[in-house]
Amino acid sequence: MVPDLRAQYNSNFTTEKYEAFLKELNSKHGTIQFRSAETPVFVPRDFTNQLLSACESIVDVILKPDFKALTQNAIPRELQVLNEDDYPSCITFDFGVCINDQQKLEPQLIEMQAFPTLFAFEVLLDDVFYKHFSAPSHYSSYLNGLDRDSYLKLLKDLLLNGHEPEHVVLLEIFPHQQKTNIDFYCTQEYTGIIPLCVTELIQKGKQLFYLKEGKETRIKRIYNRVIFDELLQQEDWVQEKAKVLFEDLEVEWMPHPNWFYRISKYTLPLIQHPNIPSTQYLDQVEHIPEDLQNYVLKPLFSFAGQGVVIDITPDDIQNIEDPQNWILQKKVTYASVIQTPDEPAKAEIRVFYFWPKNAARPVPANNLVRLSKGKMIGVRYNKDKTWTGGTFGLFER
Repeated sequence: MVPDLRAQYNSNFTTEKYEAFLKELNSKHGTIQFRSAETPVFVPRDFTNQLLSACESIVDVILKPDFKALTQNAIPRELQVLNEDDYPSCITFDFGVCINDQQKLEPQLIEMQAFPTLFAFEVLLDDVFYKHFSAPSHYSSYLNGLDRDSYLKLLKDLLLNGHEPEHVVLLEIFPHQQKTNIDFYCTQEYTGIIPLCVTELIQKGKQLFYLKEGKETRIKRIYNRVIFDELLQQEDWVQEKAKVLFEDLEVEWMPHPNWFYRISKYTLPLIQHPNIPSTQYLDQVEHIPEDLQNYVLKPLFSFAGQGVVIDITPDDIQNIEDPQNWILQKKVTYASVIQTPDEPAKAEIRVFYFWPKNAARPVPANNLVRLSKGKMIGVRYNKDKTWTGGTFGLFER
């Protein structure tokens, strides 16, 4: 994306540097369960401005007085959680690095979620990267003028909200078995918040507790990493333990589970912006487009790319029994623009937005990037390929 920097980085890259980088990265909290790419992505200022313009337009929609009414049907009835707050504490926006009809690079929104991602791990990744590689000083992974210290303060304030760390837990389903567990351990290191499984919750009336060194300790705030859809796929005893989360509890959420559904693919048809592909609810599509090859079909309530239909036929649409739970989205063209030693890679940039307490709007804070050489972004499309996997963007300041 910045040809001079890309050429310079690639010419200075060595396998020995990369292996030393991986060794240190994996030595901190154990072996990372996903592939770490060989390179960051250099993002020029004009591209960043387009990214943030799209994000801000979405925030404008979220701030509209009728947003909750418009998105009420986004939350599955059986998964609605009580005591929802007024705004989402965090939002992540995924953009493909795409090429338009004028053969120019541009970001295009792929999806968004009011749900955490690797907020803490990206700090470790940035730290270790600069021990083994270099980049120009006017490029940074941190956004909005933040640096490592101010970003960690913002993250810590967001997660703790004034509580002592022992009264805040990172809640997940069997956290130590998750592929993203490195982020949980980094979160604990930087903030003092421990990862806790939903099966370890102890309820007493409206209050929740957990055992800390054998002592029942009050939970006042939950850093929620539970995807509630996944609860429905667990064994009965796990679902039974998790039922407590749907009760009227004296606990704060970060973020509240309902926002996971409100700000999602469900929201895309409500937004118009040059960097957001045209999207319709499938049950509101009056005529099937003749150029179906230019569209993608996505289920509203599935994640990590599951169920997406890329090469659509009219039969695919006709055979869908619940069109109200699907969207038809204009297809974007990912650009194979990241030059690597063999074939170029595609990139998807995830921008982190945090909503500080009492702030009028959320602010951009950090990012992660995924590189792919396959048909889609994801591990199963990149087997045995190098210069793919998780990394971060370095944005021109």
